[in-house]
Amino acid sequence: MKIIAPFFLLLPTTIFAADTNGLPTLVPPYPEIPPTFWQQHQMAVIIGGFLFIGVQSLWLYKLLMRLQPKVEPVENLTRAALTGLLNEPEDGKLLSEVPRILRTYFGNQFQTAGAEATTAEFIASLERHPRLTAAVKTIAAALLNECDTAKFAPSRHAPDLDVVERALDLVNEAEQIRAGQTTVKA
Repeated sequence: MKIIAPFFLLLPTTIFAADTNGLPTLVPPYPEIPPTFWQQHQMAVIIGGFLFIGVQSLWLYKLLMRLQPKVEPVENLTRAALTGLLNEPEDGKLLSEVPRILRTYFGNQFQTAGAEATTAEFIASLERHPRLTAAVKTIAAALLNECDTAKFAPSRHAPDLDVVERALDLVNEAEQIRAGQTTVKA
């Protein structure tokens, strides 16, 4: 019988004779770690971020301001409506439209009875208003009563009342009162 030598005995002895107590051989060191993007561009990112927020805020402000309707003052709307009626014939339509415009104007500017009130109710609310002068109250009452009389009169050949011009004068006098100037033409 043959004696089989153990396999490890056949290996070279240098493997077992290596020095295990010494330091291993080191690989060369990595280069220095470069600075990160944030470290390199920190101030530029912060300033750019604030600029971006500022530009977006300005853009949003301009966009929202454009969406808001422009509110025209009531006196300008009233004058424009009455001026548009200057060349119209004095018929039932005009004699209904001018008092409606005046009632709306006085209702908005002086908190009197509005456009839905009858002539008598509207004149009564004008009489109760403390800031309006007696001349304005008298002119308004006369104008509204004349419009009603001409509008509901059986004769269609009413004299020329110049209601639009008189209404414009009335609005101008009322605006002088609102502005604090109480010099009213009689």
